[in-house]
Order: sequence, then C-alpha cells, then structure tokens
Amino acid sequence: MTKVEQDSRLDRVGDRLQKVVLGTLRPRRLRDLLHGVPLGHPLHPAMVQVPVGAWISAAVLDLMPGQRRPATVLVGLGTVSAVPAAVAGLNDWAALARDQRRVGLVHAAANTVGLTLYAGSLAARLSGRHGMGRALGFLGLSTVSLGAYIGGHLAYKQGAQVNQSVSELHRMTDGWHSLADMATLPQRTLITREVDDDISVILYRHGDEVTVMLERCPHQSGPLGEGEVQEIDGHACVVCPWHGSAFRLNGGEVVQGPSGNDQQILPTRIQNGVLQTRLP
Repeated sequence: MTKVEQDSRLDRVGDRLQKVVLGTLRPRRLRDLLHGVPLGHPLHPAMVQVPVGAWISAAVLDLMPGQRRPATVLVGLGTVSAVPAAVAGLNDWAALARDQRRVGLVHAAANTVGLTLYAGSLAARLSGRHGMGRALGFLGLSTVSLGAYIGGHLAYKQGAQVNQSVSELHRMTDGWHSLADMATLPQRTLITREVDDDISVILYRHGDEVTVMLERCPHQSGPLGEGEVQEIDGHACVVCPWHGSAFRLNGGEVVQGPSGNDQQILPTRIQNGVLQTRLP
C-alpha cells in the first residue's frame, strides 16, 4: 500500500478522473449532500453498508439449499445500491490529497471490478444459470472485500475523510485555560490563540458571546484562523482557506463541504474579565 501511495504513474489517470468528477458534480448543494454535510457525518461509509450487507447475505443464502430467489433479490439490491454509494465515494475522493487519491483510485478500481462481477451474477441468475451466478457472486465478494481493505487503509492509515482536528482534544489537559482579556477582543474578527502552548484555537466575538473553536479544519487540517468569515444561510461561518469547508461560528456545524464533519466548539466562561475555555 505504501508503494501505491508513492506511485506517481497513477496521477495520469487520477488527475483526469478528478476533473471529470468535479465537472460532472458541479452544483455545490449536490456535492455537499454527497459529502454528508446535512448529516454532519461523511455519507459514503454509511451508504456502502447497503450493498455490502446485501452481498454478504446473498453469499450466505447461496450456501443454503432452496434460497435462489431471495439470494437473487439481494444481489440485485446490492448491485443497484452500489451505484449511488460509488458516486458519493468519488465525490469524497476528488477532494483528497494526491497520495490519498492514488490509493482511492485503486480502491475504486477494485470495487468497479466487483460491481461488474455482481452485475454479471445478477444477469446469470435471472437467465436461470444459478451456478454461474453463484460463482460470479463469490468472485465479486472477494473483489469488493479487497476494495474494502484498501478503503480501510485510506481511512485509517491516511486519514481520508476522518476528523483531522479531534485529536487536539486528546492532548488538552483538564481544567480551565485562560485565553484573552475580554476587553482586548474585537467584534466579529477571527483571533488565534493557543491552549497548553501548542493546541491552536480560534476566537470569534459576537456581542458579549465568544466562540472558541479548534483551529485545524476537520477535512485536511487547514488553518481556519487564516480563513474568512462569511454569512451563509443567515449564520456567520468561518471558511477554510484550503478547500472551502465552512462551519457555523455559533455551533460548529458544517454547512459547506468537502468536510463531512462538524467542527468542535469548546465551552467558555469569563472570570475577572478573562475569557477561559476547557474540554467539552
């Protein structure tokens, strides 16, 4: 897998495919929906449960006598539901870093082969060739299982579409931490401060309320402190300067992808005119 990450030859295909994906999925609302923005959680991992679950169940039924019809129905359900799951995956893939896109390309290729095998399995079953249908189904399950392994490497080793900022919370010590004198905080301006000398947070004052938010963007660790404040759907939001993910400053909810995760807001209090924060 490390060799795949470093294989620049994949970029010729990956770069072209990225342009096609971005050109096809042009409307921002569509891209945000596929990223899982309305859920505050990446959509692709949830969607793949349907085809994977259907195909595994079909494989179990194929090992049992008299289960041809329900196995065929499950193969069909898995094949149909795999298409929107793949679209959501491609949408996420197009917003990744280059080394992640290389692994994602191989992940997508394995799943495409698996989907093709399952389409063939469904066609064979519907034409009465159930032996061929079962054989193609088992080959398809083996192939998508390989694709799932590669997807696990992409998520857990390379951190694709996982919350990049939440690890900051695990390094923060307990108790209240002083950040700034309230009298020095300007209105509606992003200010960057540090907790425990190395955990960066952003401060945003609106009236007498101050939002304290982790500064690293959940998507690819972009510096939210260098972003812009924009009003989106009537809410003040900070927009990441790297990839354009936007988060509400009054709650941390993601309102614009490619991030599919909300951003962490920290509790605050004011003691003797000093703004303080702590772990949630």
